[in-house]
Amino acid sequence: MLTIPEGPFEAYIFDCDGTLVDSMPLHLEAWRAALEKHGFDPAAFTYEMHHRYAGMPGVAIVRDLNERFGSELDAAAVEADKVVWYLAHHGEVRGIEPVVAVARAGRGVLPMAVASGSDAGIVRDSLKAIGILDWFETVITPVDVERGKPAPDMFLLAAERMGVDPAKCLVFEDGQLGIEAAKAAGMAWVYVPTDLSAG
Repeated sequence: MLTIPEGPFEAYIFDCDGTLVDSMPLHLEAWRAALEKHGFDPAAFTYEMHHRYAGMPGVAIVRDLNERFGSELDAAAVEADKVVWYLAHHGEVRGIEPVVAVARAGRGVLPMAVASGSDAGIVRDSLKAIGILDWFETVITPVDVERGKPAPDMFLLAAERMGVDPAKCLVFEDGQLGIEAAKAAGMAWVYVPTDLSAG
């Protein structure tokens, strides 16, 4: 299931989508709906692309699509429409139990944070939807930092807010950009495989 490195660790930092919350399929639908609204072929936004973008702020994703496809999408407008669509459907999400179980065991024992490239409202609503929002000392999203993943900023800010040395934090991530960010922050990490969301 999860391969957890030997500790001891003094804090846990979790990505949200695809790590704590089985929301990646819903995010894909939200992206396709928003892109189609703005005249972009939704089929061109593939599952593989979506997974590669995991952890990247929404506006940065749209800018990358513009570069790849020569389109001129309004990044802020597409991201805003994506957020509206997602929040209208977010009640459909559920927790990824093997990871939620780790957080449940750590609750009240270690400080814990969430660091996600998604919109702040989406992250909080998703955690609230599965009943775990109050488990975390802090929730870091793109509005809190200058650079998103793969830069280490989110994880370093989470460690700072929890008052824990970055080297003593353990990160849980499903995306390659997030794993790169954890490495850049000098943190140990656990890869959460996509197929865990089915369980």
